[in-house]
Amino acid sequence: MTELKCKLLVIGAGPGGYVTAIRAGQLGVDTIIVDMDALGGTCLNVGCIPSKALIHAAEEFHLAGHLSQGSPLGISVSEPSIDLRATMKWKGSIVKRLTGGVGALLSKAKVRVVPGRASFMDGKTVEVSHADGTTTIRAENIVIATGSRPVELPFLPFGGKVISSTEALALKKVPDTLAVIGAGYIGLELGMAYAKLGAKVTIIEAMDRILPTYDAKLTRPVLKRLKSLGITLHTGARAKDLSKDKTALVFETKDGKRAQVAADQVLVTVGRKPATDGWGREAVVLDMDGPFVKIDAHCQTSMSGIYAIGDVTGEPMLAHRAMAQGEMVAEIVAGHTRVWDKIAIPAVCFTDPEVLVAGLSPDEAKAAGYKTLVSEFPFTANGRAMTMEAEDGFIRIVAREDNHLVLGIQAVGKGVSELAASFGLALEMGARLEDIAGTIHAHPTQGEALQETALRALGQALHI
Repeated sequence: MTELKCKLLVIGAGPGGYVTAIRAGQLGVDTIIVDMDALGGTCLNVGCIPSKALIHAAEEFHLAGHLSQGSPLGISVSEPSIDLRATMKWKGSIVKRLTGGVGALLSKAKVRVVPGRASFMDGKTVEVSHADGTTTIRAENIVIATGSRPVELPFLPFGGKVISSTEALALKKVPDTLAVIGAGYIGLELGMAYAKLGAKVTIIEAMDRILPTYDAKLTRPVLKRLKSLGITLHTGARAKDLSKDKTALVFETKDGKRAQVAADQVLVTVGRKPATDGWGREAVVLDMDGPFVKIDAHCQTSMSGIYAIGDVTGEPMLAHRAMAQGEMVAEIVAGHTRVWDKIAIPAVCFTDPEVLVAGLSPDEAKAAGYKTLVSEFPFTANGRAMTMEAEDGFIRIVAREDNHLVLGIQAVGKGVSELAASFGLALEMGARLEDIAGTIHAHPTQGEALQETALRALGQALHI
């Protein structure tokens, strides 16, 4: 048995964990990070990054197929084909570059990496199990950054043809038929990608509409695109089981009738749950907030010296939230004064078209008691969107009626994810409509639509 000591121990090397460790190392904090899986966690290895690679490959393939049937741009190509194994190999090369980069950054910050499964022995001691035995680590401070896992349906456990997003990102060939359970962002992102790759996709959603956590107006262009891709959507429906011969998914329709759909693969995307077991939580006394570890404005748990960040602490389960929390905790451990005071955490759904939200929606602002001005500007009036054949969608601003303070900004459209920084910056800086309207936006860009939305709210619209 090996024994190590450090000032800061980080359990989990996903985006939140590795950022915590790197920042702590930069500040001269003696830091160890532990993970039983590859550096980078779910996001880099089997989540955010590989899914976006697959989405890009699917879009390129679909575009080639579209061009092979004639295009108003005057471009013609022969009918395309795809070797999914080669696609997955390319995806893997990106993952390898990024995870290798994380390792190099940890090394540069003088962070010690201990591979293995960590388990609390007490509030200051963790035992790490690995192939060579065990390592005991005693730390002054510990950060729990264990992330989350896909939710499994008890009547459709993962295995065989029933897969999670992890397996969906490692298929060797495009399935002829794919049934997706859940029309949230993961189900739609992967369902649309595989539809573009040639699969016949059916989506089963228990709620009465897609992307139920987003307001309905933002999701309409996505619904329109689902139909154009030939995806069959059943809302108000509930998955039940596989057929007796295992060739189809059985579900209950909105009107209570049983039906089935052929499925070579059944992709279950009904959410993610915090990884609160497997690391010895029973050995420490941590207050919980429902299924999540309860934290305060410093990401401190109910035990002194133990912090928690990321998905294990609650919604929104976003990598960039975990990263920001991790950076803050590292600075607190280093003796800096920090507190969580973020105004907004932008969220992106990488569907086609993309959906971007930051701050309060109109309904959320109303519920909070604000009298608001709500303004929208459509991409049909944006020159750059026209030149990209990307006119579906709009930008919307929600602002206070009295002083024009911007409370929220939302968008749906091709490539709007790249506007997330602008939206977040405007909210964090406390921008008013006049600030956005008075800022020169480069022409021709989609970003001009943000300025036009502010101008329209002020009754000064120029291009609509």
